[in-house]
Amino acid sequence: MQHSTNGFTTHGETSVRERYSAAAQTVEPALCCPVDYRQDLLAPIPEEVLEKDYGCGDPSRHVRPGETVVDLGSGAGKLCFIMAQVVGSDGQVIGVDCNREMMAVARANAPTVSRRIGYDNVMFRYGMIQDLRLDLEALSRELSEQPVQDADAWLALRSLEDRLRSETPMISDESVDCVVSNCVLNLVRSQDRRQLFTEIFRVLKRGGRAAISDIVSDEEVPQRLRRDPDLWSGCISGAFREDKFLEAFEDAGFHGLEVIKRQPEPWRTVEGIEFRSITVMAHKGKQGPCLERKQAVIYRGPYRKVEDDDGHVFPRGQRIAVCDKTYHLLQKEPYDGAFDPVPPREEVPPDDAQPFNCRRTASRSPSETKGDGYSATTEATESCCDDAGQCC
Repeated sequence: MQHSTNGFTTHGETSVRERYSAAAQTVEPALCCPVDYRQDLLAPIPEEVLEKDYGCGDPSRHVRPGETVVDLGSGAGKLCFIMAQVVGSDGQVIGVDCNREMMAVARANAPTVSRRIGYDNVMFRYGMIQDLRLDLEALSRELSEQPVQDADAWLALRSLEDRLRSETPMISDESVDCVVSNCVLNLVRSQDRRQLFTEIFRVLKRGGRAAISDIVSDEEVPQRLRRDPDLWSGCISGAFREDKFLEAFEDAGFHGLEVIKRQPEPWRTVEGIEFRSITVMAHKGKQGPCLERKQAVIYRGPYRKVEDDDGHVFPRGQRIAVCDKTYHLLQKEPYDGAFDPVPPREEVPPDDAQPFNCRRTASRSPSETKGDGYSATTEATESCCDDAGQCC
């Protein structure tokens, strides 16, 4: 069975390449789901690009002005050209694709988009989305001078690839604010998917995020369907099972996962298995040491209790001791507004902070937050109204 699966994988990659190469020439409606894009952002984009867009969502809604964004599987460039307008002249958009025909369409239309919006902030890179270090155009230049003709040359090629990844990576570590993708991750071979999510995590800055739209299934897709090259290249049989899709982000180190959009009705149903589009947001930034600085947070509700990605449990209304990292993390998206921070009365300098045991959940006594010997008595304030005029 393993042999036949691997054999299909080769045919599956070939079918994807051939089908999308053909779709770069002739529109293929079967490769896309209905998606509502902002019409004002579509206006500067040439019709040749718009008619050859194949996707299932709009992750461009989740990028911001001034950001550096990478689009995995950028195809004819529609999403990149939309995001170019969102990030503005201070931002940058990098499209990555390994289909030369699609990339040719994107590059040919880039000057037109640039002229219409008034600036040039989009570039397209030839590479595989599961290997964002390896620039395939740089590799092609090297191979044109040293073609692979025997086993010794093949061994040298492996060394060349490693050198290119190390010395001139296509996308550097922690250089990107947001990674997006539109219905492409399901086309990656099963054995390459762990590396795919690791690469997404690698290129993101601390505090960065991934906004990924893709096709998922409600049940496991059997191998006999996965071996069908038409179903695979059509974004069907390679679909992640919905819960496994989220687990892949978690396993790569992401936190704060959210399904921000889920298609209620299936896009397609094959032998009773439902396939639908979802968009997932995942954040990077929970890595680092856990330090004790006498901080606590109070979960506001509405649930009786919640548990974060590190196993911390927060019962509603209770002061829970947290490390400095978690304290600041829970005041940012996607948690902002769900927790009230409780800082210590006297701040503990970072250099004096001791390690914090994040493997347990414990309450933080108010007396610990206020410090030993605190016995202040105060009068009522003159007004209980805030700056916005809201009064108690």
